[in-house]
Amino acid sequence: MKKIYSVEEYIEEHSNFSAALRLLRTLILATQVEEAIKWNAPIYMVNGKNVLGLGAFKNHFCIWFFNGVFLKDTHNVLINAQENKTKALRQMRFETIESIDKNIVLAYVKEAIENQKLGKEIKPTRTTKKDITIPLELKAELNANPTLNHAFKNLTPSKQREYCAYIDTAKRKATKQTRLEKITPMILNNKGLHDKYKNC
Repeated sequence: MKKIYSVEEYIEEHSNFSAALRLLRTLILATQVEEAIKWNAPIYMVNGKNVLGLGAFKNHFCIWFFNGVFLKDTHNVLINAQENKTKALRQMRFETIESIDKNIVLAYVKEAIENQKLGKEIKPTRTTKKDITIPLELKAELNANPTLNHAFKNLTPSKQREYCAYIDTAKRKATKQTRLEKITPMILNNKGLHDKYKNC
């Protein structure tokens, strides 16, 4: 994908909708917003917070409202373009310049700005960490070796899970022991079980 450096460049890049994008940009810039390029597209902010953005695609163009879920949507023009994926984002979609109602666009843009000033936003929820179940054999080894225990705790959760699964999936006690001996120096060197493959 070509790197976009300015809003004008973005508009020219989408020549099939350039006149319509310029019209929307003019309406948006009539309000108190800061304009920037983020994620290769025009974004409009208030006090550094993303409020809305312009988007152009093959068959339509749109205004993205980052916290559009809070808009009253009295004209029923907003859609959730990523159903089940996004809670806050809403899109006002157009196919032609003639379908742009300047008054409606301006009203929604002003309401979105006001909502941002009032602090109405859905903050991304952090995913809860999955519990890591350490196999008994590895736990015994960690308890017996404080240095190893400290090194294991400093590993990322994904590396810890890899090691736990590696020991847990061994069927025989002897295999578990062999695997423990193999991974001990790797853990002490802060390496993951599959690091050598990841760097290929």
